[in-house]
Amino acid sequence: MQIIRDYQFVTPQDRGASVAIDNFHRVHSGHQSVIDLARKAAPDAPLGIMTFEPHPREYFAPDAAPFRLASAETRAHRLEKLGVDKLYELPFNTALSSLTPEEFARDVIAEGLGLAHVVVGADFCFGKGRKGTTADLVAFGNEFGFGVTIAPLVQGGDGQVSSTSIRQALSDGRPRNAASMLGHWHRIDGPVIGGEQRGRELGFPTANMSIDDLHQPKYGVYAVLVDVLDGPHQGSYHGAASIGTRPMFGENKANIETYLFDFSGDLYGHTLSVGLVDYLRPELKFDSLEALITQMGADCDQARQILSAL
Repeated sequence: MQIIRDYQFVTPQDRGASVAIDNFHRVHSGHQSVIDLARKAAPDAPLGIMTFEPHPREYFAPDAAPFRLASAETRAHRLEKLGVDKLYELPFNTALSSLTPEEFARDVIAEGLGLAHVVVGADFCFGKGRKGTTADLVAFGNEFGFGVTIAPLVQGGDGQVSSTSIRQALSDGRPRNAASMLGHWHRIDGPVIGGEQRGRELGFPTANMSIDDLHQPKYGVYAVLVDVLDGPHQGSYHGAASIGTRPMFGENKANIETYLFDFSGDLYGHTLSVGLVDYLRPELKFDSLEALITQMGADCDQARQILSAL
């Protein structure tokens, strides 16, 4: 998959794509339906995605609480797996955010990227102040020479599928509900970073990863599926993970610590993808390390039982 980061300097071979437009900070089932429509709208054209980095919400409210469900790297990895040929990852800045709806349609979609067709959700808004509607986009498509498909909003068992509803499910400790909307397990990806090695001292060595800049699921212990994406231990594993601030050991920055079952090896610096399957229990502060170790053993036994049934 090719990543293109500037609509003003596009080569002729990068034009003519059929593109789904959205922020795609987590590719859920609603996004996948939009991508499928883009694929079907122009089957002979390259399949593309137009998205924005940083997310417009991060640009306009940089001090707001983290809300992203996935990093830009995770998003790109997922889109590549879905068969996307070209990812137009446009820088969201003052210049882009100042474009009127007409300027965005003409300067970015038609003249800049030369798109053949665009697909957007029924609630899509664009241009300065989000004043452009889907009806406006259809009119501009007719004027500037690109096709437009409006995708209906996808309904799941719990209502409309959206990033907001997925975030709520994760905040509530309902990863299976989140997965039903995503179409796959919610995953936290990233490099393994150095920790204080308390897990090793307790008999449960963990791979520590940052959750900075991501929406944080409900703190507690999860049964997880783990993919080691690179290095000599590349492969898939079962495990148990703790998300939170580790209250047994004072004030700590929230992270995710994952214990891989039946694993031995060094994962520092390698990239993991941790899929949340079931929420087991909340974070607790135990009376002693012995009580914590006993509970960790019980957590792992419960996680093994759950994951063996998948």
